Amino acid sequence: MKRIGIYPGTFDPITKGHLHIIQRASNLVDHLIVAVAGNQKKNPLFSAQERLSLVEEDISNLYDKGCDISVESFEELLISYAHKKGATCVFRGLRAVSDFEFEFQMTGMNAKLAPDIETVFLMASDKWQFVSSSFIKEIGSLGGDISEFVTPQVQEKLLKKFKISS
Repeated sequence: MKRIGIYPGTFDPITKGHLHIIQRASNLVDHLIVAVAGNQKKNPLFSAQERLSLVEEDISNLYDKGCDISVESFEELLISYAHKKGATCVFRGLRAVSDFEFEFQMTGMNAKLAPDIETVFLMASDKWQFVSSSFIKEIGSLGGDISEFVTPQVQEKLLKKFKISS
């Protein structure tokens, strides 16, 4: 049986921390779906299509993929989407204790809704524990150097959004 995993997120924008989790998750399943959430409630900087394109481009440049990786967008309840895709697990990245509290509650609810789908937590590498898309957007909007935290194509798109020349 093919093991399918999903790594969901808003990816607004995708960071090197996300890519590190994707690479590690790809070693644990036969097929990994990176699922870009539409989630307009979070008021994303990039449209769903822009985020999907950025994620696809960054993943195409990953050098060490453990399995086939596809990128899709979704608008529905994650558990419903996972069932539709035949996924057996959902990957979540954890950076800090504050992440765990939120993820713990979500995992409990997801387990009630779909006990057949496991949640797998992957701790962020110490190199990426403090990196968040929100911080990246704030630093970038103020002209700070974000090159260490995102790929060149993401940096370029962010600078264009903020109308800052590189």
